[in-house]
Amino acid sequence: MPRPARRLPDPRAMIVAPQPEAVEAGAAMLRAGGSAVDALLACAFTQGVVDPMMCGIGGLGVIQVFDPRTGRTSVIDGLSTCPAACAPAMWQADFQRECSDGYGYILGSRANEIGHRAVTTPGILRLFAEAHAEWGRGPWSSLMAPAIAFAEEGWIVRPHVSAMWTMDESGYGRLSYADKLRFTPEGRALYTRPDGTPKKPGETVRNPALAASLGLVARDGAEALYTGSLADSILADMRAHDGLLSAADLAGFRPRRVEPLLVSYRGYTISLPPPPAGGIVVAEMLRILEHFDLVAMGHNSAEYIRVLAEAMKIAGRDRDEHIGDPAFMPPPLERLLSDDYAAACAARIRAGEKASLTRLGGDSKHTTTISCVDGDGLVASMTHTLGVPSGVIPPGTGFMLNGAMNWYDPRPGRAGSIAPGKKRFSSMTPAIVFQDGRPVMTLGAPGGAWIGIAVLQALLNVLDWGMTMQEAVMAPRFSATSDSIDISNRIPRAVEKQVAAMGYGVRRNYHSFPFAAVHGITLFDGRIEGGADPQRDGYAEGVA
Repeated sequence: MPRPARRLPDPRAMIVAPQPEAVEAGAAMLRAGGSAVDALLACAFTQGVVDPMMCGIGGLGVIQVFDPRTGRTSVIDGLSTCPAACAPAMWQADFQRECSDGYGYILGSRANEIGHRAVTTPGILRLFAEAHAEWGRGPWSSLMAPAIAFAEEGWIVRPHVSAMWTMDESGYGRLSYADKLRFTPEGRALYTRPDGTPKKPGETVRNPALAASLGLVARDGAEALYTGSLADSILADMRAHDGLLSAADLAGFRPRRVEPLLVSYRGYTISLPPPPAGGIVVAEMLRILEHFDLVAMGHNSAEYIRVLAEAMKIAGRDRDEHIGDPAFMPPPLERLLSDDYAAACAARIRAGEKASLTRLGGDSKHTTTISCVDGDGLVASMTHTLGVPSGVIPPGTGFMLNGAMNWYDPRPGRAGSIAPGKKRFSSMTPAIVFQDGRPVMTLGAPGGAWIGIAVLQALLNVLDWGMTMQEAVMAPRFSATSDSIDISNRIPRAVEKQVAAMGYGVRRNYHSFPFAAVHGITLFDGRIEGGADPQRDGYAEGVA
């Protein structure tokens, strides 16, 4: 029988995110005439309600926007900063070791991971305000309406939320999510059962205090958190528990507007956020891999895995050595992205040399992402996070504050060391791809240091292999964030044995976390298609 004709109208706009409630909020905003940025922000506010350990108004993030009216692509960096009370050596004597997976640093006191001294200056809400002021169409207060409704009426615990809440982090050296959920009386009341265990799939979470906080933000704007009543609540809690964050830290924070990092790849232009965000890692890998005929190797063949893994290790090593806050340490981007350096790296890979990457420092895999395109051609992509959640919910506010001090190296004199006002490198990489000056793809991923290598593979799957966006994000992936290679359980064991025979340590993973979770949209030939990584609970929704 012939295939049935398509009966759904082609969408003129689309949003994709890992949480179904957030996609619902964003799609409703598009249908109401909102811009891609309006939809993205409505989605993001809702994510903070229904994925409360991943993100929220106490967090940080990066957004990239292409505006067809001006032809300009902009990046706004809302990554958090160390409080002014910090000092480079303040935790040096308490330092024990790095986490075994490289995501943070272990102190004997755990003060950088849980509690009030773990909190950095949150940047995300002023980022939201700046993005809305430039690209929003609807009223500011409308952005919070879906989130307020979910907080008041409740949302059900989804499979991925439950998996994260119950995940054992002790093998990495970190405290568990359950410890963070239980840290405050507010957290215990919101997110745990009577026996202290996290709520299970299908159970409901209602958060009227968060609804009230979002109502203040809707009425008073972002300043509610930086100089208003929410700031008062945060600062009172900080004073009561010896926190580092001050009124001056909150009032003085400003997001940075920066030029995107542009790199060419096989005739396309990839636009990425520059340091301290993670675009440099993707850019460097693409520059190296352009020297290889990847298709001739076969998708996910042993040789393909070897070549990509070496590019991943080289970019990871360079990142650890050179990339921090550009305001404190200007990165050598010109050299790292030069033709000569890319060619030399490719030559070493071709000769069979193995790069050494014993440890990859980085940020938390506890992030989330959104990509959106509207009917006018505005393209927006954002990744945001709480970092390593601090567990701190200031009384009466309903939202958790970030714990991003865990990202900073307690040892002075390093690219990621502590310093007042300093930002830490973040792997977050919301990306936009252009062909002949027109956007043809936008994508991003949650997943810490795995973000860049997951975004890379999705890019290659579309640009080299011709996959659809959904095919690209569903295809089995692998990662090299150390000298060993993690491979998906969907990569055949015969390939695993071939890679091991090349002298690599290979770890087969049954779970998703080493491979991040890419979500994106393509716009080739004027047709919008979305892809949502099935590791998470979300989807792509088109609006006709």
